[in-house]
Amino acid sequence: MKILIPNAKELNTNLDSQSFHGLPKASQEVLSVLNQMTVQELANLYKMKLDKAELELDRWQRITQKQARLYPAWLLYDGLMYRYMSRRDLSEAEVDYLKEHVFITTSFYGAISVFESIAPHRLDFQASLKIGSKSLKQYWRSQYDQLVQDDELIISLLSSEFEAVFSPSIQKRMTNITFMEETAGQLKLHSTISKKGRGLLVSEMARNNVQSLEELRILQVDGFYFREELSKEKEMVFVRQVS
Repeated sequence: MKILIPNAKELNTNLDSQSFHGLPKASQEVLSVLNQMTVQELANLYKMKLDKAELELDRWQRITQKQARLYPAWLLYDGLMYRYMSRRDLSEAEVDYLKEHVFITTSFYGAISVFESIAPHRLDFQASLKIGSKSLKQYWRSQYDQLVQDDELIISLLSSEFEAVFSPSIQKRMTNITFMEETAGQLKLHSTISKKGRGLLVSEMARNNVQSLEELRILQVDGFYFREELSKEKEMVFVRQVS
């Protein structure tokens, strides 16, 4: 079983770090393309102002010069989903579970363990970056597919942007999780609910050593309960009542 989660734009570098120790070959090729870009080209790529693009250029230069500091990926990423995950004072069993089952999808490092040490950077699959003749999604597809090809159960907590990196045959095998809130009989779905729910779910699955859909169906996640009548074959819906 694999549980797939997205990376995040928000970063927290107020952490213990370690010295740079090189890049995987696949990441080096992405870096080589980025190193050929000017600040203006980076600004266009990111769709941001020049002053912010200069920060990103500095990050890429630090990585190139092997001066970047490294941080555990799931502590460095600090978006809403990550902030709702239990990331401190974990039991040995929880750490083992996360190592075996939970992977972060990125467009610079590929699909990585949550404990992988990475450098601060910004890059997503919406960027129109070509690695040779391939888009970022095409470039990483074989590595993404290989990660899950032997897994009978693939739990996707990804957006469509990240799922599209996988081959269509892999996407069809994914089980998606949807979080909703219900008020006076009205169901509500929005990104904040989803991000909080996903973070909480990962931690509850680790805490309860969930290994199957049957175990997932009976899991209670901060007031969210599985709703059979709202779910589909490849979509599990969890709903929380709000007064």
